[in-house]
This record gives sequence, C-alpha cells and structure tokens, in this order.
Amino acid sequence: MDDLLLRRVRVGLRGPLAEVRVRDGVITAIEEPGAGSGFAARMVDGHGGTLLPGLVDAHAHLTQWSGFRRRIPLGAARSATAAVELLMARLLAAPGRPGELVVGAGFRDGLWPDRPHKQLLERALPGRAVALFSADLHTLWLSPAALRLIGRDHPTGVLLENDCMSATAALPSASVAEEDRAVAEALAAAAGRGVTGVVDYEYADTVADWTRRAAQKPPLLRISCVIARYLLDHAIACGHRTGDVLEAGNGLLTVGPFKLFADGSLNTRTACCHEPYPEDGGTGLLELPHDELVPLLRRASAHGLTPAVHAIGDRANTVTLDAFAEAGCGGRIEHAQLLRPEDVPRFAALGLTAGVQPAHQPDDRDVADRHWPGRTERAYPYRALLEAGARLEIGSDAPVAPLDPWDGIAAAVGRTDDDRPPWHPEQAIPLEDALAAAAGGRRGIAVGDVADLVVTAADPSGLSPAQLRELPVSATIVAGKPVHLA
Repeated sequence: MDDLLLRRVRVGLRGPLAEVRVRDGVITAIEEPGAGSGFAARMVDGHGGTLLPGLVDAHAHLTQWSGFRRRIPLGAARSATAAVELLMARLLAAPGRPGELVVGAGFRDGLWPDRPHKQLLERALPGRAVALFSADLHTLWLSPAALRLIGRDHPTGVLLENDCMSATAALPSASVAEEDRAVAEALAAAAGRGVTGVVDYEYADTVADWTRRAAQKPPLLRISCVIARYLLDHAIACGHRTGDVLEAGNGLLTVGPFKLFADGSLNTRTACCHEPYPEDGGTGLLELPHDELVPLLRRASAHGLTPAVHAIGDRANTVTLDAFAEAGCGGRIEHAQLLRPEDVPRFAALGLTAGVQPAHQPDDRDVADRHWPGRTERAYPYRALLEAGARLEIGSDAPVAPLDPWDGIAAAVGRTDDDRPPWHPEQAIPLEDALAAAAGGRRGIAVGDVADLVVTAADPSGLSPAQLRELPVSATIVAGKPVHLA
C-alpha cells in the first residue's frame, strides 16, 4: 500500500489547518493537526500552504508545446519586419548548425502594419529554410527554401488553416526519442505549476504516442488522449471510448474526446462570424457545415466518443450548437470566444461543456477590438456562460499560451495581464469558479476523493490577479504520489 500524510495544510480557500491522509491514491481522512502521527510511509509538510484539487489543463498540444519551448520567441514583434529582426538577433547570438531548419513561434499578425511574406525571410536569410508559427498555430510563414524542403510552392509563403497544418506535418521534426524527452520535460514543468492532468489535443495518434512513452516510463501526470478526426475509424475499430483507461501508463492514460474543427481563428480572420470583418468584408472560414458536422457527431457519439468541436466565431458556434441539437448528443465546444446572446443559454440546455482559454483574452483584446468592433461585450463571455448554467473547463491551448493554469485563472478573474484596466470586467468570474473550472470541475477536498492535489504556498483568495500568476506551488500530488516538491 502507498501511504502519504500531508501535514500542516489548510484545506481549501481560507480553510482550517489540518492533516490529510492518503492511501492507495485516495483521500482517507482529514483530521486535526497531529492526529496522523505515525501513519504514513511518506510525509509531506505543507508549511501552512493551501491544499486544493489538482489542476487540469483541459486543452493543450503537448508535442507542439514541448517544441515551442525551444523555438525562437516572436511574441514581442509588432510587425513582420520586427519579427525578422528578432529572428536575426537570436541567430546572431546562436547561429545553430549549418543547414538546420530555423524555427520561430508566437507571432501575432492581426495588428501588424505590414504583411509577412516569404521574400522578407529570403532577403534576411538567403537560402535558409525558415518556418515561423503564429501564436494561434493557424498560420505558418515559410521561406522559399522551407517551401522547397517540403516540395511546395506558394505565392506568399504564408499558409493558413488546413494548408498550415499539412505543411507543419511535412516539416522536418526532431527524432521520436528527442520529442519524447522534450514532452517529459514539459510535463515536469507543468507539475511545478500544480498541474495533475492534461487533455492532449495534439493532431496526431495520441493514443499510440502515449502508449509508446508509457512503455518506457509511466507518465508523470494524467493524460487524456484526444482522437483526431482522421483517426475516427481507427478508434472505433479499436473499441476506444472517451474515458476508457488505456492498458499502458499505470492507470494514468485515458481515451479523450473526438476533435473536430468548425472554423479557424481570430488572428487569421478565419474565425467564422455572422458579421463581416471590417477590413476585408469576409466572414471567416466555416470548416464543417451543418450537414457535414451532424453525421460526424452522431457517429462518434454512437461509439462512445465525446465530440469536442473547435468553434471561435459566433457563426461557427451557432452552427455547432445547431448540429449538437440535431444530433441529440452531448459534448464540448472548444474556445467559444464570440457568442450571440441567444446562443449562451444553449450550452447548458444541450448539456455541452465550454472548454475555454481565459489567457487568450488579454492577448487578443486589441485584435478583437479591431476585428470584432461593436461585438466585444460578448467575446470571451465567461460570466454569461456561468450564469446561464454552463459548465466551464479551463485550458491553456499551449503553445498558444503557456501551459500554466495560474495564468488562465488570473485572466478569468482579472480580465487583464498588464497595467491597463480590465477588458469587459462584467465577464470576469469569481476565483472559486475559476479554480473549479481549472480543476476539471472539482470544488473542494473530501474523504473518498482521488488524491490529485496541489499545495500552494499562499492562500489564493487573498491575492491579486498579478500575484496569482506568480503564485508558488509547494507540492503537486498525482494519484497519491508527489510529482513535484518545491
């Protein structure tokens, strides 16, 4: 039996000091200080920190996030020219190996005064293969040499949506062993921020990837393996159902939801909206019309796979809600960034979870003001969804935002991440609700709970949003075993 005693922890927000006993991965007792003396094979001293349910990143792309952590960061670029200058400055300091693909990530071109183009990269780095990923992963900016590398030609080298994703898959990548090591390092860093589980939305065969990794070493955290659209037939043939525990991974690997795309993204102006974008008059890209979406929802649901549909623009959300209503099944809508008021109560009425990424709101506020003018009071509408009875689950969408739940919690509560006033503060949500949404719906600690837990160095309830982002994590425990100790 695996026994653990957590000493000197305050159970819940503003909670009393207590000792918590864990046996075989389950909380068996919450007692007065000193009552557990002599009980545990292992003891963790919380030093008066606050014990909370473990945090779950409900939407991340783990292989991309682990690679992003090693790419040249371009998030500070305010123009295409500036992005190239940042790239050049990094390469001047660390040139890399001759012939190596130069990879940058994190640019946001929605407000740029100039346009990215392959010739900008060619002039700066003649003959070098360069691949630059946007922050939202919906745009890939390639140099002429990088286009040749994947056997393509393109007038601008700026690939969007499906073209972006297929080109990404064709680019040279690290070896499987190198990728697996990078993913393991990323999970360790996530554990250091209190994360006990991640829903991996990587566009790959995540079941196969995690089964391979688990054969080498059990995962540090719980992983839910999302099924990509192109693997639906394979998943059905294998008998996979959402929530099933996979044989590998010591019980920490499960089958996740089935992922579909209804539209694109705000920064690329491919999020599908009812009203046109002011600059080009387009309404975005509807990836899956109603008549195609409904049979996919029905087929997945009939085989026990929970559909999770990416929908950002308000029209994409309307189409997706209509499709769920016709299909007669539950599921998830991922992002739900812009909603018509009449669509907000439909989430609860249809039994749908809104998988949201509050850290995107401070990042996108200026882009939303420019491209969704007159509509931003219904953008990232977390309070409206909560008040309508919807279930919220918070993710990061890493690498679009860092895999750090406290960043998302702070954004949900504060609606800003800089010195500017909160953006539409009427859509902020209480800390208790944000913590629950970041913990897979868990709202407290009780005997009989699975011992996926986090101990924070301070009580979050007394902190400002800025302090929440920097909140130290003293311990993270998964299935009763410490996976991070400060």
